[in-house]
Amino acid sequence: MAESPEVLGEVVNFGSGFEISIEDAVKTIIEIMGVNAQIVSEEQRQRPELSEVDRLWAGIDKAKRLTEWKPGYSGHEGFARGIHETIEWFSNPSNLALYKAETYGI
Repeated sequence: MAESPEVLGEVVNFGSGFEISIEDAVKTIIEIMGVNAQIVSEEQRQRPELSEVDRLWAGIDKAKRLTEWKPGYSGHEGFARGIHETIEWFSNPSNLALYKAETYGI
């Protein structure tokens, strides 16, 4: 995308074009991991109405229009595949050793 002259100076979303609720994303992760977990929501941790993101979605119509790009992971199947691959990556001790959760890096 960085080499495409059509996107220079433009704001363009590159994502999956797939919308999923936070709840459904968590449920998918729980299912893929094969764990017995429950989603718990505590009243005192609730944020004010309309202050929280409930759904995630990157509109990709402009990216498709300006370039020949299309997502490699899309739909629920693509989301699940990406989560599965992420879990596999974090399950490998040599990869996990590279991950520094205590460091904020840009």
